[in-house]
Amino acid sequence: MSEQSGKAQEGGPAMRSIADVLKYDSHGLVPAVIQDADNNQVLMVGYMNRESVERTLASGRVTFWSRSRQEFWIKGERSGNTQELVEMRVDCDKDCLLILARQVGPACHEGYRSCFFRRVEGGDLKVISERLKTPEEMYGAR
Repeated sequence: MSEQSGKAQEGGPAMRSIADVLKYDSHGLVPAVIQDADNNQVLMVGYMNRESVERTLASGRVTFWSRSRQEFWIKGERSGNTQELVEMRVDCDKDCLLILARQVGPACHEGYRSCFFRRVEGGDLKVISERLKTPEEMYGAR
C-alpha cells in the first residue's frame, strides 16, 4: 500500500487488511500452501479464514482454521514444530495463499519434514522421505 495515496497497490479504496481482498469459499476459507522459505520445499496445505490470516500477519506465527475441530490452531502449538511467517503471497484469483515460512522440526503430524512424503509408483504409494520424529514424540501417547 502506498503511504502517499492510501490505496492498495492494485488500486481501489484503502484497506484495513489483506484479508479483505481474499475470495473465501462458502465456508469462509482459503487454502494455504506452506512452502519452506529457505529451500522452496512444499511442506503442507492448510486452511485459513479471515481471522487466521489476520492473526498470522499480526503475530508472525502461521495460524490455521481447523475444519475438523472448528477452532484456530497455531502450527507447533502442541508439537513444538513451529512455522514462522517470512512472506505471504496471494494467487491471481485471490482465492489461495502461498505462505513462505521457516519451519522448525517436522511439518507433518506423522513426523516427516513435509506432508508430501509419499510418491505414487505404479498405483502404489512409496515413502520417499525419512521420518524425523514419531507422533508419540511430538504429541505424547494418545
